[in-house]
Amino acid sequence: MNQPSEVIAIAGPTASGKTALAVGLAHCLNGEVINGDAMQVYRGLDIGTAKITKDEMEGIPHHLFDIKSPSESFSAAEYQQIVRDKISEIQSRGKFPILAGGTGLYMQSVLFDYRFTEAAADLEVRSRLESELEASGASVLYERLLQQDPVSAEKIHPNNHRRLVRALEILEVSGETKANHEADQGATPMYRSSIIGLELPRELLYERIDRRVDLMMEKGLLNEVQGLWEQNIRDVQSVQAIGYKELYQAIDGNLSVDEAVDLIKKNTRHYAKRQMTYFRNKLEVNWYDATTEKTLLVEKICDEVKGFNLHIANTKSRH
Repeated sequence: MNQPSEVIAIAGPTASGKTALAVGLAHCLNGEVINGDAMQVYRGLDIGTAKITKDEMEGIPHHLFDIKSPSESFSAAEYQQIVRDKISEIQSRGKFPILAGGTGLYMQSVLFDYRFTEAAADLEVRSRLESELEASGASVLYERLLQQDPVSAEKIHPNNHRRLVRALEILEVSGETKANHEADQGATPMYRSSIIGLELPRELLYERIDRRVDLMMEKGLLNEVQGLWEQNIRDVQSVQAIGYKELYQAIDGNLSVDEAVDLIKKNTRHYAKRQMTYFRNKLEVNWYDATTEKTLLVEKICDEVKGFNLHIANTKSRH
């Protein structure tokens, strides 16, 4: 930390204790919690996503949970806009925003100048290019791309019409090549933020994951998944979440329930590994030992944040 924080983010792998830490810090910092998990936005996906319960919230306002039907899609670009608006709203009430979750891209997209190619989208331009493709053929459009964006042209086969049209659309809408449009994204901070990371030894993390999956099954995860199945929620983004896709295979008769549970554990362990790789490679994280007793950990982090912000404020007031 080299500046006072406007936003705190809590990162780390699944089952590392982010939810409880967020609540503890919210009590200490007069904060409100914003969901940073891609799958907890969905209503009805509660047990399998380890969604916080009302009792666990301890009266702290929580945002961006249950905002989507399981049949709806949800993108990081949409998340980015909603959360930035929510941060402003929380700050306007004099509260401290705390972003907590395990989806690294979501966190990065909010805290940094992360630009999505969706931003350079214009359906009218796309429709016109598609009409031109149909009338004049791919070779005409490909030649144009070759002249205006040779780097993209080298990567796109002339017969890949969708990517060809998309590259030309980005050029026309943004005035930049696709590479330039996406260059250096995620590098410039949007807020004075501090990212708190929870880490623990891999073997202990894997033990926690296995225990958590067993507990989910005891709480009724199979019934939760069966309910989604009976609502005809199929082939959509929400039920591709770990815990749901495996039990769907069991309901389909492709796996036994025990095999599905073993696969959930395996896939969750792999996911936790990918989470840590993302956080370590893409974000500047202040790591803390997740095995530290929660009260002590909350007190330590809270004191650091409060003390640092106060020190900076006092330093500024003297100049």
